[in-house]
Amino acid sequence: MPVTIIIGGQWGDEGKGKITDALAANAQLVIRPNGSTNAGHTVITESGVYKLHLVPSGILYPGCTCIIGAGVAVSLPELISEMDALRDRGLDLSRLYLSDRANVIMPYHPVLDQLEEERRGTRSIGTTLRGNGPAYTDKIARRGIRVADLLDVETLTDKLSSVLREKNGVLKGLYGRDPVEVGPIVEQFSAWSEKLAPHIVQAETLVQDAILSGANVFIESAQATLLDIDYGTYPYVTSTSPTAAGACQGAGIGPTQVDDVVAVFKTYTTRVGAGPFPTELTGEIGQLLRDRGAEYGTTTGRPRRTGWFDGIAARYAVRLNGVTQIALTKLDVLDTLEEIPVCIGYRLDGRPLGAPPASATAYARVEPVYELLPGWQTDTSTAARYDELPAAARSYVERIEEIVGAPVTMVGTGPARHQVLRRVTAVLT
Repeated sequence: MPVTIIIGGQWGDEGKGKITDALAANAQLVIRPNGSTNAGHTVITESGVYKLHLVPSGILYPGCTCIIGAGVAVSLPELISEMDALRDRGLDLSRLYLSDRANVIMPYHPVLDQLEEERRGTRSIGTTLRGNGPAYTDKIARRGIRVADLLDVETLTDKLSSVLREKNGVLKGLYGRDPVEVGPIVEQFSAWSEKLAPHIVQAETLVQDAILSGANVFIESAQATLLDIDYGTYPYVTSTSPTAAGACQGAGIGPTQVDDVVAVFKTYTTRVGAGPFPTELTGEIGQLLRDRGAEYGTTTGRPRRTGWFDGIAARYAVRLNGVTQIALTKLDVLDTLEEIPVCIGYRLDGRPLGAPPASATAYARVEPVYELLPGWQTDTSTAARYDELPAAARSYVERIEEIVGAPVTMVGTGPARHQVLRRVTAVLT
């Protein structure tokens, strides 16, 4: 600290929300820098289960200010719905802020998302169909609608009229759909923005002021490294950069202001949607991991693909992000296994590879090389300290640490807030 980035080291759903929640008691500010409603964080506390999509996990701590950063694509109705649900559960949302530079998911974005997936057919990416990709496309093409644009009806009407000339041409000409009208959108979004106005700020200034004051700042990245637009399994990736570098961009800070980068990994691997997955399990053990780990999407409810821990992909993520610490989650999911393979190498056409190939076609042909580790067949969920874990479980954790090249400082042994074991008691304090 005072600035810590938390990123996913695999293909998402590693338990970043749980780890952020476990550490947020020390934070004055938690920032969500990227992603959208296509990413969900589940946090289990003494007061119940919270499924968060846009609101940072720090909202569950009374003294923590939370920011939705400029790199997030914001769905206004879903944000308002999430905020209302949290208010109904007694949470104070006066300390939640939204960057005025964040781009907005407009009504035509989910429509275009679904139409494009249908057009791709068997080559579909497997998106959540919530309009995130089209929204980020508009952002990069410099035709996106930003939160700041919503605060002035004239500006919104002017920009939207220009954008809809192009969108309606695509909807009608390519897909044979009815055009979208400007008026109803302006009316609805003006009402939503009025409701959100007290929360809209110049977020990067708020963040920089907090850092200068010595506040403990957590940046809670959404999704994960192997879904990165540049370094992930392209084109089976997300539309933003869920890396430490992307977190800096979305939060409005410089890389030299970061003190720690914590990567979260499961003790096995999961993936949602299409794309290469060298260690995937399709049989009984894959289903066992899915059932024991409750591997169903927070956002979509879709069953996740499951597989063994991929040490090569994990090491790639550690190096790419400059990771200083690792949080390893869901150790308890492996409790019943007699033996546990861990991927320690790749082979492609008989040749060894030290990192994931850039080509998704090549990556799909990669053969994993496994090292077989003994299981422990003991319940780890009741352990109160790391040294209470079975020797084989500790050996598994420490072997992963050796393979990926960064220290494992936290180990998750269950879904509850207290089920995080610290290997280093002074971690991030």
